[in-house]
Amino acid sequence: MAFLTFILFTGFVAFYATWKLRKDKLNTQDGYFLGGRSLTGIVIAGSLLLTNISTEHLVGMNGSAYKNGAIIIAWEVTSALALVIGALYFAPKYLKMGLTTIPEYLEKRFDGLTRTLVALLLIISFVATLLPIVLYTGALNIEAIFEISSLLEVSQEQGIFITILIVGILGAIYAIFGGLKMVAYTDTINGFGLLVAGLLVPILALLSIGDGNVFSGFELVFNNSPEKFNVISNETSVGEGARTAILPFEVLFTGLMVNQIYFWTMHQSIIQRVLGAVNLKEAQKGLLFTGLLKILVPLIIVLPGLIAFYYFGETHYDNQDSIYPLLVKKVMPLWLTGFFVAVMMGAILSTFNSALNSAATVFSLGIFKRYINKNISEFKLVRIGKLTSAILAVFAISIAPFVANAPAGLYQLLQELNGIFFIPIASVIIAGFLFPKVTATGAKIGLLFGLLFYVIVNFGFKVNLHFVHIWGLEFILNIIVMHLASYFFSIEEKFEMKDSGILDLKPWKYAKPFSLFLVLFTVVLYIILGNV
Repeated sequence: MAFLTFILFTGFVAFYATWKLRKDKLNTQDGYFLGGRSLTGIVIAGSLLLTNISTEHLVGMNGSAYKNGAIIIAWEVTSALALVIGALYFAPKYLKMGLTTIPEYLEKRFDGLTRTLVALLLIISFVATLLPIVLYTGALNIEAIFEISSLLEVSQEQGIFITILIVGILGAIYAIFGGLKMVAYTDTINGFGLLVAGLLVPILALLSIGDGNVFSGFELVFNNSPEKFNVISNETSVGEGARTAILPFEVLFTGLMVNQIYFWTMHQSIIQRVLGAVNLKEAQKGLLFTGLLKILVPLIIVLPGLIAFYYFGETHYDNQDSIYPLLVKKVMPLWLTGFFVAVMMGAILSTFNSALNSAATVFSLGIFKRYINKNISEFKLVRIGKLTSAILAVFAISIAPFVANAPAGLYQLLQELNGIFFIPIASVIIAGFLFPKVTATGAKIGLLFGLLFYVIVNFGFKVNLHFVHIWGLEFILNIIVMHLASYFFSIEEKFEMKDSGILDLKPWKYAKPFSLFLVLFTVVLYIILGNV
């Protein structure tokens, strides 16, 4: 029965997305890479949520919440603030310029080499960090619930690798043959499935604990360990113990917001959905609806970890990433496990194929067309994009088994590695928008300085400073270095943002009120849960 529900849901997603794309032209540049610039707010929000939320959240964040409490919620809730900035400031500018990729903006603002350097960094970050961790956590979850190794009579390591291989191949097929629109449609359905299945886990657990009453169950879980529900961490962020701290409260005001602004307003795999919007109104809807979902999503990726502490106590502290699959097996009826694993598979595929599609877009348009064949036809460019997706999928599948046994948990590992790429790129893009005196030479020097600074300080000297604080320090130093470098070189011709005339730029009339609501919601949430 479990296998049947898995096949039915997975098959429905594939059939629906294929049927929706039956009339689309996927052999053109905009058709393949931007979904024909036809995405609506609901589709954008569903796709953004699933592109972001995957098994590294379900496994990693619930594991961290189980061990360290609700402080991990900051990664999700502060996203709403970044999405507000994206909707009101960045989206109008991106759509006005008619961009296909973020590196394309860097060429307009600075020069072609800056665009190429950032494009290469983006591709490396996808293949070396995000894709392998997504595949590994997904395989870990599926192995723990379905026990693939027992079914195939192989070791657990072999079972996980087989699962990585299957999921990686399926994700690559979606990305290669369907383009962005296939990814977006499958994301929307899987996003609904994730919300349903993800909420079922804490609801069923609380019903069981409270003898049929969710509120009684929650009261028992809360009274068992009220300190776990406090969202403000007392960990130190500077000095002894800072390097092993999970998320000290002070870092929310330094590097965390820089990271959130980069990820939600500049990261190619996220912003590509916005660039594919039918108009500015739908782009703003998509971003702000996602902000609301990100405030609510801790019910799926934090609360189950807190419930797991009620069930298991400290018995799994040495293997926190196993806790979510254990909880699912404990509370989920057998006939529903197939649907749950199908949704998990959808979450893995979503993040995986989104990153593949974005990497292929960046390579095809930013590197191949620029340096290898400037006169390539759109049809052949799409073929290059498909080939790039296939090659990168092979690399990611090969690297995935090596990310096991991260000492602070898989989610923490992902964030720490992301700092290598995110902050230098963010500083260059923000400088491009806010500081007109920063030149192309200054941008390139700042980019390279940022890369070296983070690697040396965090991984080389291992300074007693929390890595998110290092992000904040790095960002400030990058901006200073870019200004100093620009001072010694002649200022280029002033950049003027021109309207491409591609899209309707009329904003959503409720964008500002909705944004205010999200900001107030975030602040109130911290005030209430910070006093637990």
